[in-house]
Amino acid sequence: MIERYTRPEMANVWSDEHKLDIWLRVEILVCEGWAREGAISPEDMEKIRAATYDIARAREIERETHHDVISFLRSVQEKLGPEGRFLHLGLTSSDVIDTALAVQLVEAGALLRERLDALTETVTQAAIRYRTTLTIGRTHGIHAEPTTLGFKLAGWVDELHRARIRLDAALDDIAVGAISGAVGTHATVPPQIEEYVCQQLGLRPAAVSTQIIPRDHHAHYATTLALIGASLERMALELRHLQRTEVGEAFEPFGAQQQGSSAMPHKRNPEKAERVCGLARTLRGYAVTALEDVALWHERDISHSSAERMILPDSTATLHYMLWLFNEIMTGLEVDEERMLANLNLTRGLIYSSRILLALVEKGMDRQEAYKLVQRNAQKVWRNEDAGAGLLGMLKADPDVMARITPDELDAIADPRAYLAYTDEAFVRLGLL
Repeated sequence: MIERYTRPEMANVWSDEHKLDIWLRVEILVCEGWAREGAISPEDMEKIRAATYDIARAREIERETHHDVISFLRSVQEKLGPEGRFLHLGLTSSDVIDTALAVQLVEAGALLRERLDALTETVTQAAIRYRTTLTIGRTHGIHAEPTTLGFKLAGWVDELHRARIRLDAALDDIAVGAISGAVGTHATVPPQIEEYVCQQLGLRPAAVSTQIIPRDHHAHYATTLALIGASLERMALELRHLQRTEVGEAFEPFGAQQQGSSAMPHKRNPEKAERVCGLARTLRGYAVTALEDVALWHERDISHSSAERMILPDSTATLHYMLWLFNEIMTGLEVDEERMLANLNLTRGLIYSSRILLALVEKGMDRQEAYKLVQRNAQKVWRNEDAGAGLLGMLKADPDVMARITPDELDAIADPRAYLAYTDEAFVRLGLL
């Protein structure tokens, strides 16, 4: 994990010490399971519960063995007496690794939930605050019809709600452990020990495992994180557009001592939003790797292991950081409502063309005839042939239009708030009104 993009609480989940803490817990729980079966005496079990590992010694041994689980076990057993022989009884390495990994992924997921919920609340409050703030809606990057900033943000709130549902499902799917032996048949460790260990760890036993927990669970997790990242990218990209010099409607926070360019002191770049977009690309890459880890040889190979040591810590840390960063952006968002109104009027009434078209149709005009009539005048405005009259002025001077509709009716149509009659319905559906 890159420290620059890792929050401390997520780094703790993936630290070597925390991983080995969980490995030791799994090993002790397995021994407790054997003790419940009568295979380990209470006296030996008491000593095993006090077992510790030596991370420096484990690393030293690994330089010889090239096997991390064996090295870990030897570092533990060196501090025990004869009772140390019961560690790893009936297990294969993946029983420990995969079950502990599930615990880490659940823990990481809990941190992601917290950050996602915090961001959802921030965006929700912004949506309510700007519920009636007029702005221009754009399609294909071109001015379309009036909307509100709050309505735009309400769409983000709904998407974040969907993200939470998907994350919950992925966390439920990954909360699976396996203590089933070399090829998953429980030949050397009975199912009831697996059930006991998983219950103690807050996991459920895999219904069927081979030597590993099937990797579709992990692919589901990684692709879910990538999808949430894609949603954040969509939102950040919108903010990047709104910060463009030619638009200038909303801005990410910019500190008093912050500097935007090493060459140009005037620059105020959307670097935070750009960072969110860039990191979303890495999440998609991790998801592809996770999908490729699903297909393994026979009961398992080890090709997934090296990849997962990178992509699972990195993907959780990256999304956790993105959620934190985007919350910082939205908390400090600066909105220029006057610029939004100025941009709304930038096209001199062209944005009212659809309502004018509908009004002419309601007056009895053929739709295609009405469309061509409004378009003919709109094109003159686009080409600046209207001498500043704007679309309404051009239409009022067109006898074909005036034969169907009055100037006062045109003026009434050109009210941007008329487009907002039902925007509150979105807030009602979201439970915000």
